[in-house]
Amino acid sequence: MSITIIVEGKNDRSRLRRLLAPEIDIQCTFGTLNTLKLEALRRKVGDGEVYLYMDNDSSGKKIRGILRDAFPDAVHIYTRKGYAGVEGTPDEYSITQLEKAGLEEFIIYPQPLPHMEP
Repeated sequence: MSITIIVEGKNDRSRLRRLLAPEIDIQCTFGTLNTLKLEALRRKVGDGEVYLYMDNDSSGKKIRGILRDAFPDAVHIYTRKGYAGVEGTPDEYSITQLEKAGLEEFIIYPQPLPHMEP
């Protein structure tokens, strides 16, 4: 089954792309959603699983509301208030949220920094 994460913009997508395996599809709303854009998204997603990861601001909440209606079975992933949207969310926090959403098998964990002896 295919998995799609829907985000608002291309910067959000590129930020998440680094953290997720290539088989995860990441689609952008590019801001406002109209009927044509929603239909195009529905076609791209098909019968797959949908995850919504929007900014925690007024426009993100508005878009999340529209997508909640379009994809009632979607899993919601949230960033914390105070972060500059999904693209400004620290990788560690996004990874924690992706794990909570059950996507750990698709996460590309950053390599730990080598330990330097003094």
